[in-house]
Amino acid sequence: MELGLSQKVALITGGSKGIGFQTALDLSHEGTSVAIVARNEEALQQAKQKILEATGQEALTISADVSQESECQRAVEETVAHFGSLHILVNNAGTAAARSFEDVDGEAWQNDLDLKLGGTIHCSRYAIPHMKQQGGGAIVNLTAVVAKTPPASSLPSSVSRSAGLALTQAMSKDLGKHNIRVNAVCIGLIRSDQIEKMWQKQRPDLTWDEFSHETGKTIPLGRIGDTHEASNVITFLVSDAASYVTGTSVNIDGGSGNAL
Repeated sequence: MELGLSQKVALITGGSKGIGFQTALDLSHEGTSVAIVARNEEALQQAKQKILEATGQEALTISADVSQESECQRAVEETVAHFGSLHILVNNAGTAAARSFEDVDGEAWQNDLDLKLGGTIHCSRYAIPHMKQQGGGAIVNLTAVVAKTPPASSLPSSVSRSAGLALTQAMSKDLGKHNIRVNAVCIGLIRSDQIEKMWQKQRPDLTWDEFSHETGKTIPLGRIGDTHEASNVITFLVSDAASYVTGTSVNIDGGSGNAL
């Protein structure tokens, strides 16, 4: 399948680790020029080196806090200044935050909304004019399966992620006329630094595969997902192979979600 990703430029927030890093790596393998954004400079440099060693491509690293509008603007401007254009935006930045309603104070609500929803809004706002200039582009917003059917003690993340789904739908309707496609992926239980720490803390006696299958007993596919299984879907959605796909969400959750 021809993905048509060579000679394109992608900006990925939260790109130093996890799904963001894996997506940057996979896009680099496809010949895409990649800019990765994160707050931790050391993690960015480590990611850059891994991408260079694996693909021969040198990623642009941008240390920025995308919960701040000015930082979103700077990230986009630095990407365009370095590569000359911007075709792809992956709004991946976010942290896990799951508590009961009464345990979430006003500051926690604001911080979560600023990062997950505000970061997506502002990075998109500053990227879209560049996509329009070149006749189109693709945006993927990362959200979570809990956005569709929020369980108890899933706040504030489930609310900010649900808003991300509404944002994706609305953006796709407004931007279709400019050939800018906007889609979302809803992430379930995927291997991450947080999951690995849980593994080492709770069951260091198990191998990763054993821990994955034990933890994933309630998941129809019976295991925790890998980052490349998420990045494969993201890579498809931003590619020319998905040229007639916009305004939709894809669950990457091993079948654990209760909504399509």
